[in-house]
Amino acid sequence: MKAYEHRAQYYETDQMGIIHHSNYLRWMESARIWWMRQAGIDYGAMEKDGIASPVTGISCQYKSMVRFDDIVLIAIKLEKYNGVRLSLSYCITDKESGETRMTGSSEHCFVDRGGKPVFLKKVYPDYDKAFATALEKAEL
Repeated sequence: MKAYEHRAQYYETDQMGIIHHSNYLRWMESARIWWMRQAGIDYGAMEKDGIASPVTGISCQYKSMVRFDDIVLIAIKLEKYNGVRLSLSYCITDKESGETRMTGSSEHCFVDRGGKPVFLKKVYPDYDKAFATALEKAEL
């Protein structure tokens, strides 16, 4: 799938003039929602159907700095999916130089409005099929 593109904003910088580390998590989330759309999964529709996908784990390894007005590409790969949980990996690179700025991962589960785990294959087979298809494509 095509990488998500983001231009670093001035308000995202810290006192040193570089992007504050907390913004990478926001970028990962924006890229995840964008990736889901590409995979045919509308997160807004999932929420209307009563499904949420909270983060259960996240990690970031910062490789080099991003500064105001830099354009980065965020590549996402679906690493694991079993109908109840999914794991994604991220690689943020500078669009111009190709230099890696950050690598990371996030883990998610699926829950209903009451916070109980949801097995998508059983309850929402269309969402399950879209995630399973994305996993098959990622493994190619």
